[in-house]
Amino acid sequence: MNDAPRRVRRAARILLLDEHDHLLLIRFAPPTRRAFWCGVGGECDPGEDFHAAAVRELFEETGLRVESCGPEIARRTDDFITLEGEPVTSDERFFRVRTARFTPDPAGHTALERALIKEFRWFAATELADWHEPVFPVNIVELMQAEAAR
Repeated sequence: MNDAPRRVRRAARILLLDEHDHLLLIRFAPPTRRAFWCGVGGECDPGEDFHAAAVRELFEETGLRVESCGPEIARRTDDFITLEGEPVTSDERFFRVRTARFTPDPAGHTALERALIKEFRWFAATELADWHEPVFPVNIVELMQAEAAR
């Protein structure tokens, strides 16, 4: 058993909502794991704060350019294994961005993202409650609904 401490993986996550309160999610299909869905976002670069990472990740993953992703709306930590196989403890910060629905542009994807990202889809909260594949974070509907009330 490896008792070495896990690296803390700092990441910005974006709840990207369209004009109908549908959330953009990305379907990842790794060859050695079950396919899953998650929102836009990713790891902070060294020295990068969460807000800057959110703006950068939003552009890289979808092509949507914004000046700000607004204030942080939620935080979470979790232990998981990255797609590269590294055990980490996440420090994730969530931001909400509203936009008109658009078709994401994958031009900014990394080689790993090009290999693993299979689909983008706009989801209504009601669709996510019993979706047939895992959706992360598991409380994403709560995050959407908490923000809808604001």
